[in-house]
Amino acid sequence: MKKLSLITIVLLCVLFSKAQDFKKYDKGSFIKGKDSIYYRILFPENFDASKKYPVIFFLHGSGERGNDNEKQLVHGGKLFLKDDLRKKFPAIVIFPQCPANDFWANINFSTTDKGKNRISFIEGGKPTKIMHALTGMVKDFLKKPFVDKKQVYVGGLSMGGMGTFELLRRKRNTFAAAFSICGGDNTNNIKKYQTIPLWIFHGAKDDVVDPAFSIAIAERLKVVGDEVKFSLYPKDNHNSWDSAFAEPELLPWLFSHKRN
Repeated sequence: MKKLSLITIVLLCVLFSKAQDFKKYDKGSFIKGKDSIYYRILFPENFDASKKYPVIFFLHGSGERGNDNEKQLVHGGKLFLKDDLRKKFPAIVIFPQCPANDFWANINFSTTDKGKNRISFIEGGKPTKIMHALTGMVKDFLKKPFVDKKQVYVGGLSMGGMGTFELLRRKRNTFAAAFSICGGDNTNNIKKYQTIPLWIFHGAKDDVVDPAFSIAIAERLKVVGDEVKFSLYPKDNHNSWDSAFAEPELLPWLFSHKRN
């Protein structure tokens, strides 16, 4: 019983510590006309509104959808709280949340008789309701005087990796660099973001989102793009974000880019 109680106490401490950390992310919302989107935002330590800071938007996966304005921090939230990274790369980090009944990217989705995902990406097309709200939020936030418009970035995982590609093509003159983890896109859309430096990640054993999507984009960008990095993790399944977040060069690479 004593051992069980000790384990329970340790688990509660870990959960409490995690919750306390995530409280550093302030809650915010963007509501304009028919657009509404909720987000969490992390300001740099010793934030000074008279200075200009880089901004990164992070798009979560489908499992973190909802209206609690919390779940979107589950994957990636801790990465940007690391003390050494916050000191080395003081930036504003924004985690918007997609509602449960919506999707960042404009895709066709179904499952086969064997339960496998069947995904096809739409070329062009109108944005989803939440993507429309997101583009409005990005445009509005970049009007803030403390934002360095030369250093605006986006990244995401799974559904958010797909959303990253879509946001890049809908706001092509906004981002200095981007990364996509286990995402995908219609390769015919690449021409709209081929000049933006990209780092693409995927697990070779991914049975949720086919790695062929990322491979196709990376191969195409190597021919027509300005700069592309591609990391295919041979032993990873869908959770290749763990490997991507562990890449020591991810944030240094990202923040090294500036728009002219």
